[in-house]
Amino acid sequence: MLMSSSPGILDGDEYNLKIELDEGSSLQLQTQSYQRLFCMKKGATQNIEVIMKKGSSLCYLPHPSVPHKAADFVATNKIYLAEDCKLVWGEVLTCGRKLNGEAFEFTKFQNQTEIFLNGRLVVKENLLIRPFVNNVNSIGQFEGYSHQASLIYIHSPANVNELISAVNQLLAAQQDICFGVSALPVRGITVRLLGHKAEQLYNCLQMVESLFAVKENA
Repeated sequence: MLMSSSPGILDGDEYNLKIELDEGSSLQLQTQSYQRLFCMKKGATQNIEVIMKKGSSLCYLPHPSVPHKAADFVATNKIYLAEDCKLVWGEVLTCGRKLNGEAFEFTKFQNQTEIFLNGRLVVKENLLIRPFVNNVNSIGQFEGYSHQASLIYIHSPANVNELISAVNQLLAAQQDICFGVSALPVRGITVRLLGHKAEQLYNCLQMVESLFAVKENA
């Protein structure tokens, strides 16, 4: 559990986290609660570096991020995988405090993720939301939804086609969401979801992760 005495991320904060997994180890990393990004003038940053040795396993599905009015936040994730590693990496982003009239009132939210396998870049994802620069309701943005989530799964024994079919079937039972599932250039998949409720999308990611575990033990 990532513990923090702060009520959230404040203006000028800079977080630097390094996670190292030894060979054959397994870690399920969790957060305490929703991550609040408070009003900012200078902005805040978070950098996570993950080093996974051969045969290690990491699952990181943090609680949703809630950017308040004028929040300006940039996160960078660099994940280095050795052979036979298992990675589940997700995130949920809300539009902000919607019930307070602060939907998409934040300045910027950016989350960049790079995944390396044996030193070679195999996955790069860059989520950049600037509500006052780009129309959040346009094609390729939120398209009328208020929340989004994503998940990356990499595991060398994975049956990609079977997983895509199973995840599609699982998420099709959910109401009021839009989603897509794609194969990665390495053995794994990526899932993207749009919806209107943070808890629903967070639960969806957890259900998908549970599905992975079932398929691995089948």
